[in-house]
Amino acid sequence: MLSRVANSLFWMARNIERAENNASVLQVQLINMLEADDAEVLDRDWEEVLEIVVSLAEYQSQHPHFKTDEIIHYVAFADKNYNSLINCMTYARENARATRDMIPERLWEVLNKFYLELPAIRRNDFTLQEIQDFLKTITMTSMTAQGVVESSMIRGVPYSFIKIGKWLERAEKTARILNVICEKARKEKQGSVNHHYYWLSALRLVNGYDAYIKEHPPTMDAEHVLQFIIEEDRFPRSIRYCMDHVMETINKLEKGEINHYSERLFQMLETIQQEVISFKSNDMSMEELMDFLNHFQNRCIQIGQIFSETYYLVEPVEIK
Repeated sequence: MLSRVANSLFWMARNIERAENNASVLQVQLINMLEADDAEVLDRDWEEVLEIVVSLAEYQSQHPHFKTDEIIHYVAFADKNYNSLINCMTYARENARATRDMIPERLWEVLNKFYLELPAIRRNDFTLQEIQDFLKTITMTSMTAQGVVESSMIRGVPYSFIKIGKWLERAEKTARILNVICEKARKEKQGSVNHHYYWLSALRLVNGYDAYIKEHPPTMDAEHVLQFIIEEDRFPRSIRYCMDHVMETINKLEKGEINHYSERLFQMLETIQQEVISFKSNDMSMEELMDFLNHFQNRCIQIGQIFSETYYLVEPVEIK
């Protein structure tokens, strides 16, 4: 398979996953807006949303004040925001178009249908209901696309590049969400009533509340939440689960053999797996936990770079 085709499959998957994750984060914040009765708290929550889905500093360089409508527009629709929902889904569709002979036809139809319906979406003077409907459409489009891949795609090389992109993107986003939440919790006094809210938010942001509460009814203990999101090897959005699947897929891609060109990639993956397996949140202070999460995010960036170099992939080009 040509490296440019592999590159398109990899970034198609990452952008689909990124759009779904960012839509979920925005959905959680819109729910929090209904519950918050303090403007200062609400502004702080928006700061955290921006840190998770884009860049707070980048947003503030263009928008000096926090205005709900402006933030929603920036996260969902802004052309200048590379990670806006519109851009992520457009990049995914363009990468799918470049690989139509490699992917199921229904996958192309799902992504193209969303793209063709974009002109009808009101991007200014929108209501909260319209935004909620748009976020649900993003989520359903992503889930349908992933369902098509899982249910109808042969487990060959193209499938492997799609899966690696998905799991790597998800692992990095989970770590980023936890890092932002831990920073928030660290600033509070231990035992503060707000801690329950923080860990509840963390679970909602990674779409893990329902799964967690079935395993730990009805507690919301920080240690249990952290173990669940980082270490739980049965939860498909935990850091360990994602990295196990990256390693498993690359093993299958290479048929279990380590060649001269893939040796560096396997070494890095084995190092990361060992770091995640040996991680024990109950032995760490909040500062140590945040150091681990920062370190893991840097590892994800390194893996992405090494993976691209191993298979001669290139960075995605912004669509004009």
